[in-house]
Order: sequence, then C-alpha cells, then structure tokens
Amino acid sequence: MRKILKRAGLAIAVLAVIILLFGSLVITNENEYKLIRQFGRVERVIGTAGLSVKIPFIQTADTLPKQILIYDLAASDVITMDKKTMLSDSYVLWRINDPLKFAQSLNSSIVNAEARIDTVVYNSVKNVISSMSQNDVISSRDEELSQAIMKNVGDNMSQYGITLLAVETKRLDLPVDNKAAVYERMISERAKIAATYTAEGQAEAKIIQNTTDREIAISISDAQAQAASITAEGEAEYMRILAEAYNDPQRAEFYSFVRSLEAAKNSLTSKNNTLILPKNSPLAQIFTGQ
Repeated sequence: MRKILKRAGLAIAVLAVIILLFGSLVITNENEYKLIRQFGRVERVIGTAGLSVKIPFIQTADTLPKQILIYDLAASDVITMDKKTMLSDSYVLWRINDPLKFAQSLNSSIVNAEARIDTVVYNSVKNVISSMSQNDVISSRDEELSQAIMKNVGDNMSQYGITLLAVETKRLDLPVDNKAAVYERMISERAKIAATYTAEGQAEAKIIQNTTDREIAISISDAQAQAASITAEGEAEYMRILAEAYNDPQRAEFYSFVRSLEAAKNSLTSKNNTLILPKNSPLAQIFTGQ
C-alpha cells in the first residue's frame, strides 16, 4: 500500500513539475509579439522568436501579430468640392510597431484597433475628396489620391502603437441611384464642349479661308498688272521698231513688201482661189515692179 502511495505521489510530483515547466515556458514565433502580464499589467514584451520563461500562475502571455494586417473599410458616400456624391470603397494596410503602447491604449484588441483605423481613415478620405473636384478625384484615383489620404492621416495612429502603410482605393464610383443622371449630364457637358470646339474650328477655318482668298486675289491682281505692264512694254517696243523701220526708206520698202505678201497670203486661204488685182493696186505694183 505504501509503495502504491509512494508511486502515486511521485507521479503527482512529476506531473506538477511538468505543469510548472510548461506553464513557465513561452514560445514566440517569427510573426508575433508576446506580452508577459503580471496581474494584468504588461511586465515585458518579447519580440524575438524563441523560448522565454515566465512565472507560472502569476504571469500570463498574450499574443499580438507582427505581420502586416489588412482592414477593409465599409463602402461609404463622400461629397466632392463641387457637391457631387461619390461612393468610396478602400482598404488599409497596417501593422503594430509598438506592442506595449498598443496594449496600453487599445487593451491588446485588434477589434479596437480596427475601429480606430476606420474612424481616422474615413475622416481623411472624406476631407481629401471634399477638397477636390469630381474630375480631379477621378483623374487621381490611383497613387495621387492614396498619397493625399496618407498625408492627411499623418501620425495620428502612432499614439496607439500602429503604423499605417497604405490606404488603397478598391472602388471609387458614382452612387447607383444617380449614376444614370450623372452620366447623362456628363454626356451633355461633353457634347457642349465638342460643339464649342467645332464652332471655334469652323470660325478659325473661315478666317484662314478668307485670308487665303484675299492673298490669292492680291496675287492674281499683281500678276495681271505685271502682265499688262509687260504687254504695254512689248507693244511700245513693237511700235518703236516699226517707227524705226519706216523712217529708213530701204527698210520701209522691205516692210511694205512683206506686209503685201502677208495680205495676199491671208486672202488665199481656201483651195483653188485666184487673186485678181487692178494694175494700179499697190500690191500689183510690188509684184510687177512698176
């Protein structure tokens, strides 16, 4: 009986030692922090992977994630600077950079942290978009909008031991109930802009056409004037040559002969024509030599 009791006591002692041993060991993984608490107060933070020791039954270990976390904000309506409503749907990448401050301010609660993130990021999104027109929001929906939101957030989350890495926009669209009306208004505005551009283009084309027509008319007028001047000069030269020819008796006789031949030639344009001249005709006198 004593042996049985001794063995039972030994077994209980071994079991107690095992319980105490496992109760005093803390295993920390690469992607987590361990918070060692004593009577609810954080005594120390373990941030490196490996085995650590705590006081069993007195100290407890809480776990906080070290990796990057994602929080998906609920889609919400925001109003632009030009009083147009848009639907914003975003998510946040964040992580715990100060586990002690996180535990003290948010009681080590991821839910509490997400609630804080939701409030701060939503207000930042609303403030940024409300300072921009709808066209500017649409054109900067990628990197520029995210940077503006992050700048607006600033270091507000550092008091909770949290770092916001990025605020990304999944969807930035028009509300369903007024999307059709907005699209129609946008189409109408684009049509007006197109009509304005068309009218401006037509006016510019008319100006160019009028300028070209005027330049062409001036060029034609100049050319006609130059042609008339050249013609007048030619006729003057012709008359001068004739005058010189008739001033010389020998040349005058030759020109009279040539002109008589041309007159006879012009009168005999048809076939089988006969030229009959009176004896006293100047042309007959040229051919007869009398």
